[in-house]
Amino acid sequence: MLFALSLTITSCGDDDAMTVTIDSSTPNGTLTVERSGTLTAENGTPTAGTVEYGQDDDGTYFVRLADNFTTELGTGTVSAYLSTSNTFTADPMNGNPDLQLIGSTQKNGEQFFKLDGAVSSDFTHLILWCNTASIPFGNSPLQ
Repeated sequence: MLFALSLTITSCGDDDAMTVTIDSSTPNGTLTVERSGTLTAENGTPTAGTVEYGQDDDGTYFVRLADNFTTELGTGTVSAYLSTSNTFTADPMNGNPDLQLIGSTQKNGEQFFKLDGAVSSDFTHLILWCNTASIPFGNSPLQ
């Protein structure tokens, strides 16, 4: 046991390299906002805050929920969708081309959703959808 412990300590002690982790889910440099809006609460939730869509210095696109973002988090997963309207219309059998899931929110305050590329201007809203209750918690136009 003492031998194994000394190997672990020696092994860790010889590693002088510093590991730097880059969080690719946050913008590199400045987020240049192309469209933004303010969340409107739905179904009695405390949903509020600013939503922004734009790209960082590397040309990577993001949706940002600002520092003032709040919603109800006690019910389970709250998913964020880009939508062509302010109404969530699911089509489980075929999928809905008018909805694009971009992630789930698990906290209030600032957070980013990294996108695969530029989003069509047809997607004019962000919708927060409670999966557990199958109801919208809020939406924001992106103008």
